[in-house]
Amino acid sequence: MGSPKPRAPRLKVFQTQLGFFDSVVAAPSQAAALRAWGTHQDLFAAGDAKITTDKAAVAAALEHPETPLQRAVGTHDAFGLQPSGLPKTPPAPKRRPKKAVKSQPPKPAADRSKLDAAEAALRRLDQRRKREEEQLVREQSELDARRSAAHDNYVEAHRTAVAAQASARAAYRAAGGTA
Repeated sequence: MGSPKPRAPRLKVFQTQLGFFDSVVAAPSQAAALRAWGTHQDLFAAGDAKITTDKAAVAAALEHPETPLQRAVGTHDAFGLQPSGLPKTPPAPKRRPKKAVKSQPPKPAADRSKLDAAEAALRRLDQRRKREEEQLVREQSELDARRSAAHDNYVEAHRTAVAAQASARAAYRAAGGTA
């Protein structure tokens, strides 16, 4: 009785477009297909690669397992180790003759008078606010000076009143008062 033969991996045929060429490869997995194509980008996740059902592509890929086969994009040539032709480009669209464009009269220069008036009004408003702010600063300085003078007057008057109180208390006690 002989030893069992190793089982060949089951191959799937994957297809993608690489540059100007369609490519197929028979591989056991998507990862193996990506390695065969030489890419680290997951073309399957991006939707750029898929399993193919094209019978001719499947037959060609299974003849060369894990070897990418190519054909020019847009052709129905057979897949091969070297692509046989160049990609076909679609025909250029037919150009329609340009219609004559009616020339339009130039637009009149825009009227700037309202913009100039609005800018002038804004400047006047800014100048008025600046003058008000300067007046408020002057008034605040005067108020601060009055407050400082009032405080100095209070301190001096308080010192005099405390001294008078102390003198009156001493006289009261000297006269026999108790408190």
